[in-house]
Formats: sequence, structure tokens, C-alpha cells
Amino acid sequence: MHDDEVTGKPLDARLMRRLFVYARPYWGLVVAALACLIVDGLMQLVGPLMTQRVIDVALPARSASLVWQSALIFAGSLVVGLACQYGETLLTALLGQRVMRDLRRDIFGHVQRLSIAFFDRNPVGRLVTRVTSDVESLNELFTAGVVAGLGDLFTLLAISGLMLATDWRLAIAAFGVIPLVYLASHVFQLKVRESYRDVRARLARINAYLQERITGIRIVQLFGREASEAKRFDELNRGHLKANLDSITYYALYFPVIEVLTSIALASLIVAGARRVEIGSLTVGTVAAFLQLVRRFFQPLQDLSDKFNTLQQAMAASERVFRLLDEPEAIGLAPAGAPARTVERKRHGVRVEFDDVWFAYDLGHVARDSGRTASPEWVLKGVSFTVEPGRTLALVGHTGAGKTTIISLLLRFYDPQRGRILVDGVDIREIPVSELRALIGYVQQDIFLFAGDVLTNIRLSNEISEVEVAAAASRVGADRVVRRLPAGYQQTLGERGASISVGERQLLSFARAIAADPALLVLDEATSAVDSEIEAEIQAALATLMSGRTTVAVAHRLSTIVGADEILVLHHGQVRERGTHRELLARRGLYERLYRLQAGAIRDALLVPTGDESGDERQAARDAIRAGV
Repeated sequence: MHDDEVTGKPLDARLMRRLFVYARPYWGLVVAALACLIVDGLMQLVGPLMTQRVIDVALPARSASLVWQSALIFAGSLVVGLACQYGETLLTALLGQRVMRDLRRDIFGHVQRLSIAFFDRNPVGRLVTRVTSDVESLNELFTAGVVAGLGDLFTLLAISGLMLATDWRLAIAAFGVIPLVYLASHVFQLKVRESYRDVRARLARINAYLQERITGIRIVQLFGREASEAKRFDELNRGHLKANLDSITYYALYFPVIEVLTSIALASLIVAGARRVEIGSLTVGTVAAFLQLVRRFFQPLQDLSDKFNTLQQAMAASERVFRLLDEPEAIGLAPAGAPARTVERKRHGVRVEFDDVWFAYDLGHVARDSGRTASPEWVLKGVSFTVEPGRTLALVGHTGAGKTTIISLLLRFYDPQRGRILVDGVDIREIPVSELRALIGYVQQDIFLFAGDVLTNIRLSNEISEVEVAAAASRVGADRVVRRLPAGYQQTLGERGASISVGERQLLSFARAIAADPALLVLDEATSAVDSEIEAEIQAALATLMSGRTTVAVAHRLSTIVGADEILVLHHGQVRERGTHRELLARRGLYERLYRLQAGAIRDALLVPTGDESGDERQAARDAIRAGV
């Protein structure tokens, strides 16, 4: 379920170029951090040089002033080095935080523009991991990776150059363990990389599991699933712990190995230098300086290996992040590339037309037995209808008949595979999505309110005053809800509006839909969550709201759409009947049976058939019973 495996190269130049695009605006911070690192690297050479000077010059000459002078120079180098380290840490942290801010802003903006189909196939926990943990890994690349790695590389080169210039034979003796250091570092990188991949995959699973269980906490508690869910979470948590402990184990082994190799290098240095000091071809100060240089030489070498691991982690994270950023955004213009067309915003409504529309969520899958692509499972099959401006169209039918799919296509969450959808004669694929949706007021069955105040939830992006918000709320009776709240329109709601009842959330969603004064009103089971008293109030408000507006309404309660200008009866993705409420009742078909079922006449519809029902009609009645219509 989680694409957390590292599928690319340990170091991908293409990904690095894309990453450094985000660092380009802050090149001044990069240059300043590099300057601090270079100066700090040079300061590390001062100590060994002063040690050699004191032992070989000051002590034989018995010059206390020269000792003090060398000590002051060494102390000054320590102060400068400390200031450079502070500056480098501060600058790289600032660089990383700014890059992380920009990257998260781009990811969040991009995610908001992705198609609904993308969210159908990607769990929320995975996306949360991308925006949080993966971006944090990229932050480490800039704060403790590339810039610091360049500083370590410069320090390594500077120390190597000084060692070779001072005494190349001692330098060769010290460099003898480098192949062993390389071998240990290579094994460490491979093991840590595998461990890191496991950690990332298990973290994504934890995030996805937490998001789903916390969102569905009412179901968990209702069915007494607390113990079993806690046990499953404990398994995921233990797996994540084990992966982290494996990673820590590799670090715990690697650094002592490097320390042992450093000690071997020091021993080789002492053995190689002792005989030369004895015969007078090498000074004690030079040996002492070399001992310090070797210590300083292996420190950046060890750090570079760790930073290479950080680079690998960042490559894995950037691969996932840019894979998300490369996801195509939601459909906006017609594929033909024709110039975008607009639809004039009209108070009296717009004309909506479905012209031979076919749609399938899955265009086909490969059959296991034959290996051939199976035919798509069409949700809509040749659906055609027209809603004139100011008129009301109702969609009814059993669960899965295609009612909500028609709404999703009209809102352009998806595009049909065949046919056209037109608004005022313009194909909606030629209208910018933002302009199309600005024409529509939508009330959905699954009510969603944001964690914020009532005022913001009603007006959302519409720049309207509080007085206009109050007027919109009063038109649908939502003002009664607001008056009961302690802070009125400034009352902060819980997540998804959990602090108020379902019926009250429904009323607020009505107010939100009409606050923008839409030309097209779309109602998807708009009264499914309210009681009969509130429903009567909403119906009265809707009569005023729908007057002069084009309305497309989906309803299971047939009593709510008896006044519609036209009713479409959908069955298995096809329009089987159409007409007014009276016309459909007189036809004694699917609609009449659905209506009688809701009125409690199940016996007449199924057990005492009239004799003229088709098999599909009887099946539709059974489907209606199973769906609880």
C-alpha cells in the first residue's frame, strides 16, 4: 500500500537539480555558510602548526614569549572556529527551514489541485508522510548534508595537503588504513540505507493507520474494537521500533570501528616516526603535529560517510516528494488546447445538458485467466437530459444507479469517457474549473465543516460581509442554530463540525451553498440527515432559493422532489423513466413502485404484483428495499 521503497539511484543528478531550485533564492545563505566552513577548516590547521612550533622552536630556544604567542594564536583560532561553527549552524538551519517552508507550500498547493481520482487511490496517511517526514529529510540535506559535506571535504583536502607538505612519508603511513575505512563506510551505507527504507515504510503505515482509526473513532468505540485496534497498532509500533533499533545498531558499530582504525593509523604513525626521530631525520614537533592532524583527518572522513547516508535518505525522500509533485493536476482545459471559454454568471440560472454521457471509474482491468483487458464497468450508459434555466431536475433510483456520479461529472471531479456535458451550450471541458464551480452551489450528503468559526464555514472563499452571511443563514433556518451557540457566528466548531448535531451541520451547509448566490444549485441527498420538522422548514426555504435558479437534486426521499419540473429514474446507469411526479405515478413503472415502497406499500409492490411488472422493475423494488429507501 505504500510506495516507500527507494527505486532510484543513491545519487540522482536530476533530483539534485530539482532540489537546488528551492535553494537558489537563498544562495547568499549558502555562500555565507560555505565561507564559515572554509574558515573553520583552516582554523583546524592552526593547532598542529602551533604545537610543532612550540616543541621544535620555542622549547629548544627557551623562549617563553614564543610559547605565549603560539598559545594566543591557538586560542584565537579556537574563538574564530567557534564563531564559524555557530554561524554555519545558524545559516544552514535557516536555509533548511526556508527550503522546507517553500517545499511544503508547493506540495500543499499541488495536492489541492489534484483530481479526486488521485485521492481515491492514495491513503491520506501516505500524503501526510510526504508533507511531514519526507520534507524533514530534505531539510536535513541542507542543514547537515550538502553544505556541511562540502565543508568536510575542504577540511579533508586542507589537512591532507598540509600532511603531505610537512612530511610525505608520515602521510603515507597515516593513509594506509584508508582502504579499510572505505570498506567499513561502504558496508555501513548499504546497511543503513536498507534500514532507512524499512523505517520509512513502517512510518507511513503508522500514519495511515492512525489517520483511519482516529477518523473512524466512533465506529471503533461503537463496536468495542479498542483492544484489537490497540493490539494492531502495537504491532505496527513494534515494527517501527525494531527498524529504528537496527539503524541505531549500525551506527553503534560503525563509529567504534572508525575509532579503532584511527588508533591503528596513529600507531602506524608512531612506529614510522620513532626511528626517524632517533636518527635525527624527523623532529618530535613534527610527529606531535601529525598526531593531531591524523585525528582531524579521520573526523571529516567519518562525517562524510554519515553525510552520504543523509544524502541517500534525501534522495529517497525527494524521489517520493517529486513523484507527488509530478502527479498531473485536476483537469482544467480541453485536451485539444482550445482557448478557455467562459459562461456568463446569471441570476436566473443556466442551461445544463448531458449529451450521450458514458462513464466508468475503471476503464478496464487485465483479466487473470486470459491476460486480456476486460471491458470497462460502465457506471453511466448513454445518459442524456436537459435542464432549462430556472427549472428543477430530480434524480432518483436505487443505490449504485449513478445519481451521485452524475453530480460528480457536473462538478467536474471526473470527465466522461464518451459524450459531452454542456453549460449554456459550452462544453465544461472548455471552461476553467474555477469558473465552472463558481457557478455552482453544492450541498452534499456527507457534510463537511472545517474546524473554525461558523462565519468562515458559511462564506469560505466568498468575500461577503457578516450581514450577508446572516441573511443567507436565515433563508434556510440556519440562524436558529447560530442563535443557540454561545458565540454566535464567532463560535469555533470542532473538527468536521463535531460540536453540533448532524441536522445542524446540514442547515449550515445549506447556508454555505446559497451564500455565493449560485446560478446552479446541486443538492445531493440534501435532506437525508434532518428530521421531518427541519425538513419542512428547509423545503419552504428551498422553494424561495430555487426560484429562478437551475437545480439538480438527488433524493432518496421521494416526497422531497414531488414538485420537480422533471424527474429522471435511473437504473443500472441508464435513464429508464422521465417525467413529472404525476406522470411517473400514472405510468405505474419503477418510480411508482419506489414511491409505494416509501409509503409502506411493500406488499403491493412485491408480494401482490399487478402482473405487468418487468423483471427489472421487480429487481429495482428489491434493490430499493435492500438500500433502505
